[in-house]
Amino acid sequence: MRTVRALTLGAAAVALSGCVVAVGNQSAPVAPATVSGVPAGMQYLYGSGEAAAASRQTYSALVRYVQQYQRDRTTLRRMPLQAVLAPDATLAMPKQLACTGKSAVVFDVDETVLLNTGYEYSDARGGLSYDASRWERWERSDGRATRAVPGAIEGLAALRAAGATVVFNSNRNAATAQYTEAVLNRAGLGPARHGETLFLKGDAPGGSGKDARRALIAAKYCVVALVGDQLGDFSDLFNAGLKPAERRAAADSPAIAPLWGNGWFVLPNPVYGTALAGDFDDVFPNDLRWTDPGARKE
Repeated sequence: MRTVRALTLGAAAVALSGCVVAVGNQSAPVAPATVSGVPAGMQYLYGSGEAAAASRQTYSALVRYVQQYQRDRTTLRRMPLQAVLAPDATLAMPKQLACTGKSAVVFDVDETVLLNTGYEYSDARGGLSYDASRWERWERSDGRATRAVPGAIEGLAALRAAGATVVFNSNRNAATAQYTEAVLNRAGLGPARHGETLFLKGDAPGGSGKDARRALIAAKYCVVALVGDQLGDFSDLFNAGLKPAERRAAADSPAIAPLWGNGWFVLPNPVYGTALAGDFDDVFPNDLRWTDPGARKE
């Protein structure tokens, strides 16, 4: 999901939808740490074995969950709730929709099933910030500079073999649907068909919000699981004006916590997005600060 990205070299962050989210001290934004000119978040996500391991771990857990769901549904005639929240849900009371119809798993695209390595190379090499026109040109590219997220190809194949339909819900633009279909199919992640198994920004009201599109999908399928790299891939409620500390507390609250790994599966993305926000007070609350008693006093 692309809604907010951290700038790679020159500044703190910019939003895809016009909302700036600062990284670090709000009064003095700083660029991410780099080594040999590569931003640390990109080193991790696109270059590290740890990121590959974390992604495969998530996909393995997802497949096991869905396979068990399908077995229970067949042998016990058990009809658990959908992973999609009901329209009247809140983060304090995350009411889920009833499960009817054929099983489906709904995936975000960018940095969830597909790594935009080529685009991020362009950012890192040029010290560039997000530019809507450049991103559209990237959407229209042939996908040769992308790769599947580790574990995604095998995971999606296993889900389809278990009888679940794979559906994509992306904030790529509906106007470039044919290119998104092509890049997903080229990467071995398809089939992806716009309006059937691929939903994009512009297919329903709400702009970058995904709840309206999730509702369309949930009306047709029983959504067994949601998979993404941003909290907005699970519910727009997380992006409804919450401060970073409030958002973190909501994600870790007794009401929401049981959903992680049980219908909601999240992958790492330290490169861009709504996670990259918060000043010192948000990130380092007063009761979790330490001052080195051995440090030399100026």
